[in-house]
Amino acid sequence: MSIFEYNGSALVAMVGKNCFAIASDRRLGVQLQTIATDFQRISKIHDKLFIGLSGLATDAQTLYQRLVFRHKLYQLREERDMKPETFASLVSALLYEKRFGPYFCQPVIAGLGDEDKPFICTMDAIGAKELAKDFVVAGTASESLYGACESMFKPDMEPEELFETISQALLSSVDRDCLSGWGGHHPNRSKGKDIERKNGLTFRPTKYYVELIYIFDLKGLGLFKRI
Repeated sequence: MSIFEYNGSALVAMVGKNCFAIASDRRLGVQLQTIATDFQRISKIHDKLFIGLSGLATDAQTLYQRLVFRHKLYQLREERDMKPETFASLVSALLYEKRFGPYFCQPVIAGLGDEDKPFICTMDAIGAKELAKDFVVAGTASESLYGACESMFKPDMEPEELFETISQALLSSVDRDCLSGWGGHHPNRSKGKDIERKNGLTFRPTKYYVELIYIFDLKGLGLFKRI
C-alpha cells in the first residue's frame, strides 16, 4: 500500500458562478482500521481562501502549520492577504524545496481572486501544479470522484446548486472507497446575501461572504452542526 493511502482521504473542489466549493470526507484511518470519524482535512487560510490536504495525516498537519506561518509573515510584510494564485505558488515552492524528502500530501487549493473570480488547483507531492476551470480531486477516492464530477458538473452553477452537486459527488464517491467516508465537511464561498437552508445547513455570515458547513451521515441524511 502506498504511503499516500495509509490514512485514506477524499477531497474535491468545484467552481461555480463567482463562487467555489471544497469538500472532504471525515474519516481518519490506519489502512482498514478507523481511528476517528471527525477528522478535518480542509482548513481556512483567510476568508477567501481554503486548502485541503490529502495523504499522510501527520505530514498534512505539519505542512499546514508551515503554510500558516508563511502566510502570517506575508501579512505582516505586505499588510494584505495572499491571493489564491500567490498562495498556490507558495505551496508549490515549499513542496519542491522538500522534494528529496517530501511531505506525503496532495494539496487542493480553492479561493476567490480578483473580482471574485474562483480559483482552484491541486498539485503532487513535489509541487507540480494542475490548474482547472471546473473541478479538481485528490485522495484515495480520486478515481470515483473523477467519474462523479464529470457526470454532474456544469458551468456557472449558483451557490445552492453547486453545494448540492459537490455534496452528491462526494457521497457517491466515498461509498466506492473503503479508505474514506464517514460523512463530509463542506465549506462554500460566494458573494451574496444570507440565505436560510434546511437539512442541517448552517450559515456563518461575514461582512461579504457566507460559509456553508454541512455534515452528512453514512446514508447522506442531514446531521446538524451549529457553528
